[in-house]
Amino acid sequence: MKAGMAGESLLIAALNGCRARLKAFIRGRTAVREDADDILQEVSYQLMKVEQPVENVAAWLFRAARNEMTDRARKKRELPLAGWFGGEEEEDYPEDELAETLFGAPQTPEDEYLKQLLWEELEAALSELPPAQRDVFIKTELQGYSVKVLAAESGDSEQALLSRKHKAVLYLRTRLRNLYDDLAGN
Repeated sequence: MKAGMAGESLLIAALNGCRARLKAFIRGRTAVREDADDILQEVSYQLMKVEQPVENVAAWLFRAARNEMTDRARKKRELPLAGWFGGEEEEDYPEDELAETLFGAPQTPEDEYLKQLLWEELEAALSELPPAQRDVFIKTELQGYSVKVLAAESGDSEQALLSRKHKAVLYLRTRLRNLYDDLAGN
């Protein structure tokens, strides 16, 4: 038992020794900070599960991180709501301004009114969705659930949830487009 614990403590020491470089490596190759943290955690966990001795822990970690990033890139990813409104041109929809209006602190009474108006319109549009689509949209976009966690909670497949969310986003995009155009001055 002591030999196993000694080997494990050597792995942890080696992991801690190159953690900063590994984290920088991963962050430099991922767009979302939370993804980088998830990859680092997953690679650390994989290292603890390795049954064969690892001669060069740093090289193993970097290779495992690269493989994990490749695997994640190959999987179908959920797109944030803002990505659905932009269309082909980045200037087609001011996503940052909408997010700031919906979730930011209003600076003036006009900002407060605009925020209230947007939320009322969004709630009205959400109420028109089928319950399954509405629930997945609200939980993933407004409550911060990941599709993976929601799938585990609901028993539905990730693909089914992503499909429902996609349909909800397309409907909301169409339903709220005139409001967005009016607010953007188009």
